[in-house]
Amino acid sequence: MFNDRSSAIALLASRRSGKPRDMVAPGPDAGELRQILAIATRTPDHGKLAPWRFVVVPAEKRDAFHALLRRAYLEGKPDAGRLELESIDQFAHQAPALVVAMARPAHASHIPLWEQELSAGAACMNLLTAAHALGFVGGWLTGWPAYSDMVRNAFGGADERIAGFIFLGSPSRPLEERPRPAYEAVVSSWEPDFA
Repeated sequence: MFNDRSSAIALLASRRSGKPRDMVAPGPDAGELRQILAIATRTPDHGKLAPWRFVVVPAEKRDAFHALLRRAYLEGKPDAGRLELESIDQFAHQAPALVVAMARPAHASHIPLWEQELSAGAACMNLLTAAHALGFVGGWLTGWPAYSDMVRNAFGGADERIAGFIFLGSPSRPLEERPRPAYEAVVSSWEPDFA
């Protein structure tokens, strides 16, 4: 069973993202989304900089989001084919809820940029876990829109980056496990090589 909410440890042990293209209503309502985003902010943050922020794209703005993506894509590839444009439409309109996570580093801070970027990633993970704890499914995507200056500028300034597009909703089909690394392949015990 994925996203088992019987206990905190069960949820963490069974947490599984969903594919945004497979998400359907219901998604979180305004109160639930506020709770999810408040939990997302409870993340490790060296220096208390909040080097991240979240932009909610409401359902009634999805067509405008689609127009932005299409314009940005065609600027870089004016001869885009039908399937490419259909993919953009699908991306823009999938899942009931969409949150754009922005990394906004405090460049004047003495806290290393890498630590600030790690905090932004941790905030995104907290967002997903909170959504799963409330019974929804979430999916964190990037792709070309996350690296488009035009798309980024629609959500923030030149000193920011899109950390991801986080889609939230309910699964339309059973979740499937994905390959996971073997425990021994990613966990080891440090052995000092000095006397």
